[in-house]
Amino acid sequence: MKMFLRAALLGSLLSCSQLALATAVDIGYQQPVKEIVAIVDAAPAPGAMLSPNGKLMLSTGFAALPGIADLAAPEYRLAGVRFNPANNGPSQPRYVSSLQLIELDTQQTKTIKGLPKDLKAVNLNFSPDSRYLAFIQLEDNEAQLWQVDLQKLRASRWSNIRLNAIWGGSLQWTADSKAIFAASIPAKRGAEPVQSKVPTGPVITEARGRTAPARTYQDLLKNKHDEALFSYYFTSQLVKVGLNNKVTTLGKPQLLRGAELSPDNNFILVSRIEQPFSYAVPVSRFAYTTEVWDASGKLQYQVVQQPVADNLPIAFDAVITGRRSVGWRPDQAATLYWAEAADGGDPANKVTVRDQLFQLAAPFNAEPEKLLDLSFRFSYLLAAADGSLLVWERWWQDRNEKVWYLDPAQQARVFWERSSEDRYNDPGSPLLTTAANGQRLLRVADGAIYLTGVGASPEGNRPFIDQRQLATGETRRLWRSEAPFYEFPYTLLPSGKLLTQREAPDLPPDFYLRDLSSGELTALTKTPHPMPHTQGISRELINYQRADGIPMSATLLLPAGYDKARDGALPTVIWAYPREFRSADAAGQVSDSPYRFNRISYWTPQFLATQGYAVLDNATMPIVGEGTQEPNDSFIEQLILNAEAAIAAGVERGVTDPNRVAIGGHSYGAFMTANLLAHSNLFKAGIARSGAYNRSLTPFGFQMEQRTLWDDPELYVRMSPFFHAEKIKTPILLIHGSDDNNAGTFPMQSERLYQAIKGNGGTTRLVMLPLESHGYRARESVLHMLWETTAWLDEFVKNAKADTAK
Repeated sequence: MKMFLRAALLGSLLSCSQLALATAVDIGYQQPVKEIVAIVDAAPAPGAMLSPNGKLMLSTGFAALPGIADLAAPEYRLAGVRFNPANNGPSQPRYVSSLQLIELDTQQTKTIKGLPKDLKAVNLNFSPDSRYLAFIQLEDNEAQLWQVDLQKLRASRWSNIRLNAIWGGSLQWTADSKAIFAASIPAKRGAEPVQSKVPTGPVITEARGRTAPARTYQDLLKNKHDEALFSYYFTSQLVKVGLNNKVTTLGKPQLLRGAELSPDNNFILVSRIEQPFSYAVPVSRFAYTTEVWDASGKLQYQVVQQPVADNLPIAFDAVITGRRSVGWRPDQAATLYWAEAADGGDPANKVTVRDQLFQLAAPFNAEPEKLLDLSFRFSYLLAAADGSLLVWERWWQDRNEKVWYLDPAQQARVFWERSSEDRYNDPGSPLLTTAANGQRLLRVADGAIYLTGVGASPEGNRPFIDQRQLATGETRRLWRSEAPFYEFPYTLLPSGKLLTQREAPDLPPDFYLRDLSSGELTALTKTPHPMPHTQGISRELINYQRADGIPMSATLLLPAGYDKARDGALPTVIWAYPREFRSADAAGQVSDSPYRFNRISYWTPQFLATQGYAVLDNATMPIVGEGTQEPNDSFIEQLILNAEAAIAAGVERGVTDPNRVAIGGHSYGAFMTANLLAHSNLFKAGIARSGAYNRSLTPFGFQMEQRTLWDDPELYVRMSPFFHAEKIKTPILLIHGSDDNNAGTFPMQSERLYQAIKGNGGTTRLVMLPLESHGYRARESVLHMLWETTAWLDEFVKNAKADTAK
């Protein structure tokens, strides 16, 4: 059996030629009915930013979906990064398109004058003194630095330098709020390298016994010309730009990976990429050097030189050796911290201490001081003004999380320890405050920190704010969201009031000030209903169990005006995404709220409630592996249990016709869909978007699976619907972005599954969306996706005849 499986897998791996689609046609972009178009065109929900002094709130608006012409803008794909070479900015960014300022004391909304006519702002940053706002404006031909004077309510371009925003465009204010640090395009960069029409020689890669597994990456470097382009576009000049527009360059142009000012502004922590580049891994795993410069750009201390990380074990708890996660302690003038693996970076090694946490203060000529021995992997730390620290460590394999409290005398004790899967007992995330120098510190009052979280519970999410004593861990609840609203506490203001975002099923999210003593609410924003024609659609968080007793949940949407007695059971679409768990208790926890705003989504099939369908959205699809069992050991069996339970939940409520049910999902949800159609007869149709279906093409692990193809070839075959394509007789619609950049979900995956099903006499349709990546962004693409989905389900589900149902 193993010999047969290995031969089949090898044949699959070697057949890399693209198969022509015998029935391929170009029908142009189509649109669904107007009710669905209106859902797509509804205004996105606004966001918010709070100034460091807590007196101003910036309300940020976002543009609707861009057109396909926007996606056709120039794009290069190098070392795992996609960027726009015309403006040295990110490719297809989500940008802020409108700004308004709200004074929290008076609740007055202020208009900012002088903003770019076509605002495309990214990386917005308040100055530490709350006087200015800096942002990057993405024009067609350059990334510009802009500032807003928040007292004068006036925006203007700040200097004429052109920024290098390929990484997103990091901006960092100086402690005195008089200047900002940024990465610019070198003044003498010259013209882009031109590729020779004559090859200079073959491209050669070699392996000589060194173990170097890697997951399936895309957009990697391929040749010397790619290397030249990478060096050209990723090289930046670190600059300091003053409020007076004076520009100071620091050091020479570098392949900058990042730069961070020390809290006292006397030093700069700089990380730069080193050659030789790799053709096997993305830029995040290239060789790099991290060092400390003084304020003028002169080298003071080399922190670490890391070689290319192309030989890490594929386990999720594997890390590089040497110093990593290097940063400045925000509570000290100039003290570095970093973690080092004590187990060689390999989780397979059996040791008591996995990581060690160190620190080193300026002038960096002493021996590093060890702060902690950790039994898991260092995750991050937060510091308070008094020198105390909270340190997070995590171990993915067992989903363990431990948080340490170090007092100013560096006495360490466990602050809490929990399963990261356990949402019901998540203590929340600490609130931070901004110090006068702009550093983000733990907010501490009367020896306690404040924690906010979504407050997951069996009745749904109920956000909260708690006060937790650092000395004892004693916790006091200050406030919790109450029905019939979902209200999330953003922060506790200096006035003692909470800034919250509040919503209800029929009320869009808006920002409020909440007086904790009196309960008084003051509205800061008033958002109109973005899609009033959907207000009659009902939404309900339902709970049910699968056959082995694991609790499950889903959001049930029903058409406006639906009457069970009159309309009977409906055609139903179930939309899901499998998730792995190490405990059945965690798998059964509720992960939604019945009081969220009923904004009808076009990304999941909620929009189909306008077309007479019942929709079970976000149906939990737990895959549980306890003890020595891995979740995927029984992946197919658990998928079927989950699907049976979801269908039964709709049938028991009298809203689902069991003979007219479809299953669908995106990415790993598409993988789930194809597997359910191959291994069960529960559904009339499937919708699979941007999936991966042949796991032999992702041989070094996929999703949360850490075993390789060669560790367990039978597992890879069993879980790959491609190898069971002859069983897929239920109609399946395959949709994929032709330029998908997600690891493992190459467009080829959908093309090959289409050919396999077609060749075995199945019913299938393949839709390749031009210029789209893993998620679809162009309005034309999204509307066409919805048209295809509706037409497919109408044909094979809504209008299915009961006497021919499976």
